[in-house]
Order: sequence, then structure tokens, then C-alpha cells
Amino acid sequence: MNTLAVILEAPERLALRSLGMKPVKAADVVVDIAWSGISAGTEKLLWTGRMPPFPGLGYPLVPGYESVGRIVDAGPEARGRIGDWVFVPGANCYTDARGLFGGTARRVIVPSARALPIPEHLGDAGVLCALAATAFHAIKGGIDSRDTLPDLIIGHGVLGRLLARLTLALGGKPPTVWETNPARREGATGYAVIDPSQDERSDYHSIYDASGDANLIDTLVMRLAKGGEIVLAGFYSERVSFAFPAAFMKEAHFRIAAEWQPGDLAETRVLIENGRLDLAGLVTNRRPATEASEAYPQAFTDPDCLKMVLDWSNC
Repeated sequence: MNTLAVILEAPERLALRSLGMKPVKAADVVVDIAWSGISAGTEKLLWTGRMPPFPGLGYPLVPGYESVGRIVDAGPEARGRIGDWVFVPGANCYTDARGLFGGTARRVIVPSARALPIPEHLGDAGVLCALAATAFHAIKGGIDSRDTLPDLIIGHGVLGRLLARLTLALGGKPPTVWETNPARREGATGYAVIDPSQDERSDYHSIYDASGDANLIDTLVMRLAKGGEIVLAGFYSERVSFAFPAAFMKEAHFRIAAEWQPGDLAETRVLIENGRLDLAGLVTNRRPATEASEAYPQAFTDPDCLKMVLDWSNC
């Protein structure tokens, strides 16, 4: 079996070509992908060649961990799932390319447990399930350990917007969001988005950084209340450091929020299905998968592009 896939041959060198696939195992499912999202975080680092050392990293590779589609075939232990609409957080099913993260292809083979059911009515917004679950995972860690929700969020990209929407969905007070790019200050509902220079507060209890900018930490420490927490919710390609005296005086807490777990996606799905979490307006750009070579640079350089989605319907 073959599939058409996006291949990063090397940094900033992309192709769309056919790849051989590994055999279907007894508990595997075959998913025809409808849409794949392009991550402006880790995939941008892969695209630019700035991704830090990571298990399985190497070129050529198939990127992507934000795909949705329908199960069309399966091994004997999973045939009852044929027809399910699912979210696929990547795949490693190729014989002649690395699957890191492997989801940006017309067809993928994954273990049944990795094909996660989501509502079909979400359409291409379904690709946001991983990022929404990532935001939920970050917030849940704060609720579990410190009983606090974000009151300051850094960055009004998709992750920052999801953090803000989840804060409201979980009953929190409207957070403040910092955004330096005027083009990205629009689209907030129920919370304020401001330029950092307009904010004089220095008593935030829970600051969530969704920017991935390692140089912001000292600034954020100065905005903390005593005993407050900074959550690193982005992905940082540079070394993260901070000046100790200011953090010492604030008795600052630091927490790193890593990738989501299946339980996070299940809880996020409940919030989506009961209408408390809205994914509308976050997918801003759609291009046919045949235009992937144009879609990737646009996703990373166009400030008006919050989330780029590739459409596989005509491939």
C-alpha cells in the first residue's frame, strides 16, 4: 500500500510524493485523512532546521500531528471501527521516510488506540483537538497542584486563544492576554488583549507563556505576585534561563506543560460537545494539499494566518 504524503527532505525543502507503507497489523486501522493542520510551533522548528535534538529526528520526514479523517479499513482486531471519524496525532507507518510526526498524508496506518473519536461536525476545526488538549493539559496541571487558572496569557496565537477560552469555559475570571502584534489582537470574546506596554500590573498569580520566547522569563517574573507561578506552555528552541534574585524575592514557581494525554483529549471533547469550548474562528487558512509547498511558508510567516489546514479531498 502507498500513500501521498508531505515530505520534509531537508530544512525549507518540501515535496509531495508517494511513500510505501508498512503492513497493517491485527490491531491497526487505516485512516483516509480529510484535513491536516500545520503547527506554527514544532513544525516551524522542523521547517527552519532549528528543532532541538529530539528522539526520531532526521530527514527526510513526514511532519504533522493534527489530522482528522475516517477509518476505511482495519486489521482483524479493529474491524468494528471502520467508518469512525477520528483525530490522528501522527503516524509511523512509512517504509522510506521517518514518521516525525507523520500525520500529514492522504492515508495513514496507526494502532487503533491512537485513532481517537471526535465529532465529525467539527469539520476542519477538528485538527485543533490536539492543541486544545495541550492547553487543557497545561491548565489542569495548575488546577491539580495550585488551584489556579490563568490570569495572564502571553501570546494571542491559537494556543493563547485556546488557553483564554478554556479559562472561561472552566469558570475562571477573564484573563488578560499580551500580544505585541496588532494584527493578532482581534478576535477575543470575553477577555482583553493588550500590548504589554499598556499593562502596569505586577500581581499576577498565574502567568501562562504561549509565545515560546525564552527571553521573556525575566519580564514575566517581575509581573508575578509573591508566590505566583509561570507556566511554560510553548516549545522553546533556545535555553530557558532567568535572573535568580528577582525570582527569589517573588518566591516564584515554574512549571513546564508538556504534551497532552488521551484523558485530556476526552475531557476537552466533553467541553466542545456541551458548547462550553468553541473552536470557531481559529482555522483561518485552507489550501489543497497539492499546494503544501506554498502553505508551509505562509503558515509560518503570515501574521494573519492563525492556523493553516491542508485539504486532502482532491488528492
